[in-house]
This record gives sequence, structure tokens and C-alpha cells, in this order.
Amino acid sequence: MAKQVGFLEEPVKKERIKSPSVSNHLNATVRERVKRVKLLMLDVDGVLTDGRLFYHDDGTESKAFDVQDGHGIKLLQRAGIETVLISGRRSPSVDKRAADLGIKEAFQGVKNKVALIEQIASKRGLKLEEIAFVGDDLLDLPVMKRVGFAVAVSNASEYLFDVAHYMTVAPGGRGAVREVTELILGVQGMWDQVAGRYFE
Repeated sequence: MAKQVGFLEEPVKKERIKSPSVSNHLNATVRERVKRVKLLMLDVDGVLTDGRLFYHDDGTESKAFDVQDGHGIKLLQRAGIETVLISGRRSPSVDKRAADLGIKEAFQGVKNKVALIEQIASKRGLKLEEIAFVGDDLLDLPVMKRVGFAVAVSNASEYLFDVAHYMTVAPGGRGAVREVTELILGVQGMWDQVAGRYFE
């Protein structure tokens, strides 16, 4: 049976907000992992999208992105935490979405995600323990075993739940990324700083 991680024990302190990331509770060990996060890395298909691909008569391909996920990424940026996209596939729509959100690095056609995250960490002077990664399928397993905060979306391959530190309530492409961004901001005490103006 898949483990349910990131549920119950200690409540996440985030006043004013009522969302899946608050109704879940974190144990102390997971909370410490979240506190160390300085960079969020996301798989694309199945995480930033719901995994479906739309093929059109002219041969082009499109994907659907969730606007609330996008806003969560923007909130993280306000707190000084950048997001990096890593995809095993290639699609112009990913470059477009990254540009829309102000994401500076979007790597596509990646076959060895571990080598890439190690390169990114080295370039930025980060430890792997300071990286959060959200994945949904087997290609993400090696990365999730190495980063400090590994997240599996709720509709991920069940094999990911055995290595994930946290499992989202929301599915990939439908709020999972927003949930993770709010979780990071809440645990690191930056929620009011970046979102307080909306409640004035």
C-alpha cells in the first residue's frame, strides 16, 4: 500500500489561508526539510500539467496549465525562491509558459535528471538538501531519492510514494504545485510577506 506522507501530526502555521496545504499537517522531520528549501524544481508533464497531450490537425501539440499553480510560482519568486522546470519531453508550450511566469530556466528533452540537478546545484552553490523536487512518474525516482524535499503529486505512480517526503492532496496540473508553494511559504514564515496584501 502506498504511504501517505505529509499528513497529520503537527499543523502547518499559516494564518489567513485555508487550503489543502494547511489542512494537511507535517511531522517535525518533514517540516525541517521544507525549511531548508531554496530552490523548487518541477517536472512538467503530470506535475505542472495534468499529463494529457492535445494533438491538433496541423500537427502541433498543446498542454493545459493551471493558473493557480502559476500564481503560486509567482508568490515564491516574491519570496526569493526560484523555480526551475525539467522535462523529458520537448514542447514550445513549455517555453511559453516559463516565459509567462518569469521562470529563467526550463530544461527540456532531459534524459538524465540527476546529472542535471547536480549541475544546477553546483552552479548555484546549493546543496541537494536545499532543493525541492515535485515529480509524478518513474523517470523522477532517482531525483527524488537525492533532493532534500521530494514531493509526489497525488496521482503519481505509486512507486514514488515510497521515496516521497510529502504527497499532495491536489493532483498534478490541478493545484499540486500551488499546494507545494503555499506549503514552503507557510513553513518558512513568508506567507504574510508575499500574500498579505490580498487580505487587506
